[in-house]
Amino acid sequence: MSDFSIFKLGDFTLQSGATLRDAHIAYKTFGDASNPAIIYPTWYSGLISDNLWLLGEDMALNPRKYFIIIPALFGNGQSTSPSNTPEPRPFPQITIYDNVRAQHQLVTEKLGVKHVKAVLGWSMGAAQTYQWITQYPDFVDLAIPFCGAARCSLHNQVFLEGVKSALVAAKGAASGGICKTEAKSATQYRNWTTEERDVGLKALGRVYAGWGFSQAFYREKVYETYLGYKDLEDFMVAFWETWALSKDPENMITMLDTWQSADCSQQDAYGGDFKLAMKSIKARTLVLPSKTDLYFPPEDSEYEVACMSSDIGKCIPFPSIWGHWAGGPGTNKVDVKWLDECLKIFFKYGIVDDMEDVSSNVASLSI
Repeated sequence: MSDFSIFKLGDFTLQSGATLRDAHIAYKTFGDASNPAIIYPTWYSGLISDNLWLLGEDMALNPRKYFIIIPALFGNGQSTSPSNTPEPRPFPQITIYDNVRAQHQLVTEKLGVKHVKAVLGWSMGAAQTYQWITQYPDFVDLAIPFCGAARCSLHNQVFLEGVKSALVAAKGAASGGICKTEAKSATQYRNWTTEERDVGLKALGRVYAGWGFSQAFYREKVYETYLGYKDLEDFMVAFWETWALSKDPENMITMLDTWQSADCSQQDAYGGDFKLAMKSIKARTLVLPSKTDLYFPPEDSEYEVACMSSDIGKCIPFPSIWGHWAGGPGTNKVDVKWLDECLKIFFKYGIVDDMEDVSSNVASLSI
């Protein structure tokens, strides 16, 4: 029996005009539905259970205090995904907009929530956070996107092309281009052999290894001193390849395309005007990039906040050398503590004015 629930969407029309037949969204809730609601979406490759590291009765995301909703991305293997949906192939492109529209249906129609205290998320969860507060600007009071972005930058798109190309090369294919799958027509498409799957996913993991953590993380050999791997190759095999081999290649491509096309201004209300989308945010927003993130750098987050209305947003970087992994999935306990303390203050006061002082104090805490 699965440890999550399913909300049936029926035939779900995507932003592209394509239809997901008999679509569904997976989710799990924690706490009493009468409490203030918080939406906490999953991230690239993440299952619902992979979000639980940030929940606890002694943490900001306290199920005794809040009604916490974790919706799963399309493509993650729990919501509608290539791995649980035999057709069509290639799988249709699904945008962040599509995901959040489905989540809004879940939250309002199934769960009966009319307004939420906060939306937050790591990585692609951050992209969904930005989408929520631009797609439904009156629905959310507070937003905390961490180690993510409101749109996929050009450099980020290039990084993802490397990941995708390494994966599909194992079956003799090439990328069809930015925000596209394989460079083959639907009639030429074929499924993966077991060998192609394993070779492709191992390659994906090794490409990702150079991006997930920072140069300083590798230079200081944190994979040995903190994580306990015996050397670099042990880390590549036991951490990166093992993670990648636990995934489905088609699911990874579907979610990658969603990530690569992410841009919260690509909706009718804004017509691609990114500054207008940022200016339209009404939720008080605490943006927490990692100062050493290689594909969501703090400069991008600072620009996003600069485009918001006065007193709406604040950008404070994680003081960490863990790169993108500073924001999740709970591996470094010092970064978890820093994030949790920032969330506690933000949830309590709902303001961003003094968060820099708070983050300085949190950074000095020991575990």
